[in-house]
Amino acid sequence: MIAVTGASGQLGRLIIAGLLEKVAPATIVALVRDPAKLADLAERGITVRAFDYNRPETLGSGLAGVDRLLLISSSEVGQREAQHRAVIDAARAAGVGFIAYTSILHADTNPLDLAIEHRATEQALTESGVPHALLRNGWYTENYALGAASAVAHGALFGSAGSGRISGASRADYAAAAVAVLTAEVATPATYELAGDDAFTLTDLAAALSDLSGKTVTYQNLPEADYRTMLEQVGLPAPLAAMLAESDAKAAADALFDDGHALRDLIGRPTTPWRTTLQSALNG
Repeated sequence: MIAVTGASGQLGRLIIAGLLEKVAPATIVALVRDPAKLADLAERGITVRAFDYNRPETLGSGLAGVDRLLLISSSEVGQREAQHRAVIDAARAAGVGFIAYTSILHADTNPLDLAIEHRATEQALTESGVPHALLRNGWYTENYALGAASAVAHGALFGSAGSGRISGASRADYAAAAVAVLTAEVATPATYELAGDDAFTLTDLAAALSDLSGKTVTYQNLPEADYRTMLEQVGLPAPLAAMLAESDAKAAADALFDDGHALRDLIGRPTTPWRTTLQSALNG
C-alpha cells in the first residue's frame, strides 16, 4: 500500500489524483488530521485514516500495512523537525519499507532558513535506516502567481531577490514527480533536485505580467528589512513576513536556481512554463 501524509492539502490532493491514474484505489492510504475532509476519496475506495503529526498515538495505526510512504513536509515551520522525526520513527516501527520526503532544493547547502528543518529531517531519515528518496522541491511558481493580480493592479512587483534566478515549477509538476517515485516498479533510494526547466528573475516576472495583462508592471527591489515591513503592512503575520523576505533576499544569490532538469526527466515531459501559471492566475 502507498500512503500519503497531508493528503487534504493542495499538493496532497494532486498526488492522490495522480496515484489514482496509476494504481487501484484500494492500494492508496490517505493520511489526514480530519478524515471528514476526505470523504470524497473514501467514497472512491481509498482508505482514509486519521494521522496527526502532533498526536503520536495516531501515527502507528495510520501506517499499518503501508509499504511506501510519502511524507509531505509539515506547514508548521519551527515544529517540523520534531513532527517529521515522529513520523519517521513510527514508519520504522510499522515496517514501512520506503519513504519519500518533500524537501527543499539543494537542502544540504541551501542558505535559506527554511532549509534548516529539511536538513534535520533528511538526517533523521538517514539515521532511521529506512530506504528513502529525497524529493528536493524548488520554489512553486504559484508562490508568485498568488500575487499576480495585485501586482498588475498596482503596476509594481515588490521583492528582495535582485537579479537572482529562480527555477520555479508548478505544484502539479512536483506532484507528478512524487507519483513517479511512489509508483516506480522498484522503490529506489535517491536524491532528486527538482526544479523548473526555465529559470526567471523577478524582473522577468514583472515583464511577463506586463505582456499578459497589457498593463505596465515594474519590479521594485527592496532591502530585506523594507520588504519585510511592507509584507507586515499588507497584513502578513510578522514571522511569515520575515521568512518570505529572508527567502527572497537569499534567492538573490541563486539559492533557488538549478538547471539539472531532474524534474523534467523524472516526470517524462517538460515542466509547466511559468508564464502559463501566471496566465492561469490572471484569468482567475
